[in-house]
Amino acid sequence: MSKARLVLTALFIDQQSPAEVAARYGVHRSWVYRLKARYEAEGEAAFQPRSRRPKTSPTGTSTKTVELIIRLRRELGGTGHDAGPDTIAWHLRHHHRITVSPATISRHLSRAGLVTPQPKKRPRSSYIRFEADLPNETWQSDFTHYRLSTGTDVEILTWLDDHSRYALSITAHRPVTAGIVATVFRSTATTYGIPASTLTDNGMVFTTRFAGRGRQGGRNALENELRRLHVTQKNSRPGHPTTCGKVERFQQTLKNWLRAQHSQPSTPAELHHLLDQFRTYYNQHRPHRSLPHHATPAATYAARPKALPQQRRDNDTHDRIRHDRVDTSGTVTLRHNSKLHRIGVGRPHAGTHVILLIQDLDIRIVNPITGEVLRQLTLDPSRDYQPRNPTNPRNDKRPNPHNGFDLSPIS
Repeated sequence: MSKARLVLTALFIDQQSPAEVAARYGVHRSWVYRLKARYEAEGEAAFQPRSRRPKTSPTGTSTKTVELIIRLRRELGGTGHDAGPDTIAWHLRHHHRITVSPATISRHLSRAGLVTPQPKKRPRSSYIRFEADLPNETWQSDFTHYRLSTGTDVEILTWLDDHSRYALSITAHRPVTAGIVATVFRSTATTYGIPASTLTDNGMVFTTRFAGRGRQGGRNALENELRRLHVTQKNSRPGHPTTCGKVERFQQTLKNWLRAQHSQPSTPAELHHLLDQFRTYYNQHRPHRSLPHHATPAATYAARPKALPQQRRDNDTHDRIRHDRVDTSGTVTLRHNSKLHRIGVGRPHAGTHVILLIQDLDIRIVNPITGEVLRQLTLDPSRDYQPRNPTNPRNDKRPNPHNGFDLSPIS
C-alpha cells in the first residue's frame, strides 16, 4: 500500500487530524493537507502519480527554435546532406546565431518522430579510431558503384586524405581497372604531392596479394607505381572494412547527395560534372564533425605541412615463384604491371611443367624434374611477346649448361 493511501486512510477512516498523521508517517503537514484536498476533489484519481514537470521553463528551448531544428532536418535531408544533431547545431550556430547542444537537438528530433531507432547498431565508442598526424601522410582509396538514369552501372573511384578528409580525387569509370587506379593516383600525386603511404582494401585493382589460382605473387600497376615512388602500401585485413572507414563513410555521403539530385545523370560526363560540384561543396563548405571545431577539409588540409615518403624501397625487390606449363606454341605467360606477357621457351618443350623464378624483371625458367635452365631473360615491359632470339642479345642470357642445377637467387 502506498504512503498516500495510508495517509488518507488515517484521515478519513481513523478520523485522525492532519498534524497527527504527519507526525505518525514522518511527512510534512502541508503535503497532508494537499493530499486531502486532492482526494476530496478527485476521489480515487488522487492516488495516480503526477508529473513533476515544471509549469514553466524559462531556460528551455523556444518553440521557434524547435521548429527551426525540425525545418533544418527536413531541408538538409531532402537535399542529400548530413542532417544529424551535430550538423544541425553547426548550422544554428553559424547561420542563425543560436547555440543549442547536439543532445538537446537529438531529443527534439526524437519527440518529432524524425529519428529511426537502431538498437542493433554498433556504438561508435567501441571502435578504435586512428588518424594521420599530417596531410599526405596516408591516402585512403576505394571505389563504389552508381547507376545512371539509363540503367548503366558506373564505378566511382575516390582518393581521400586520411588526416583532413580532403577529397583529393573523385572520378567515374566504366569500369575501374588497375591501370586506371595507377593513372589517377599518378595524376593526383602530381597535383598534391607524393604521399608517404596509402591505405586500401584488398581489391584486385589495389593489390594482387590475394589473387586467385595462377595469378598469385604478381604486382599490379598501382603496386609497381608505389614502389617506384617509395610510397608505403598498406592494406586492411580481410573482413575488416572499418579499417578504411573514412573513405567508406565518404562514399555513403557522396551517394546520398547524388540520389537527392532532381536531375539524375544519364552519361559519365554528366556524372563527372556532379562529382566536381560535390567535391567543391565537401572540401570548401561542408562542416566535418570529425575535424576540430567542425572545420572544412580544405582548411584542415592547408593548415599543416605535407608529409613525404620516409623510406626508400630500392631494395624492396619483387621475388616470386610461378608454376606453369609450356603451351603448344612453346610459350608461358607472366603478368607484370597488370599486363600479361608471353615468354617463348621453345616448341620442343611444349607440355613441360616449368618453374619461373622471378626477381623484378629478371626471369629464370627451370625444368623442375631435371633442373635444366630452359631460359633466362630480362623482361621487356614494352613488348607483349618475349621472343627466344630478341634483337638485343643482352636481353636473352644463355644459361651455362654446367649450372643446370644452380637455382641460386638472381643477383
